[in-house]
Amino acid sequence: MPDGHYRKPGWFTQHVFNRLVAALTRAGFSVWGSRVLEVQGRKTGLARRTPVNLLSLDGRQYILSPRGETEWVRNVRAGAGRLDLLLGSKRQHYHGQEVPDADKVEILRAYLRRWKAEVGVFFDGVGPDSTDEQIRDIAHKHPVFQLDATS
Repeated sequence: MPDGHYRKPGWFTQHVFNRLVAALTRAGFSVWGSRVLEVQGRKTGLARRTPVNLLSLDGRQYILSPRGETEWVRNVRAGAGRLDLLLGSKRQHYHGQEVPDADKVEILRAYLRRWKAEVGVFFDGVGPDSTDEQIRDIAHKHPVFQLDATS
């Protein structure tokens, strides 16, 4: 699954947009399904936080990385899928199971339907109305984790 694909965020996204969304989410306001992902750093062991979009589809929940093989993706993999999602003072523990590329088409389509305006630039011109084949062709660039709540 991993192929090393990564798109670094621009200055505005990294220093303004992500921080604003994270601050609102920490305050308890979900911006279009936003949560703050907290995962243990694979090198330091320290808690690492980043804003993510929580997708609900067919009774299941997913997080995915529009930018590819990000640090949070590597940390989730290294932590055997253990992660927390935060919204205000609420913390939910999850186990994230990586979804195989062949099973990502409808998940990616639903994600793009919801957040294309925010993240579409990272999908190489593929959108929610693209063919299954077009979505399948870029699926390897976007890690997806199905979430199962734990106690």
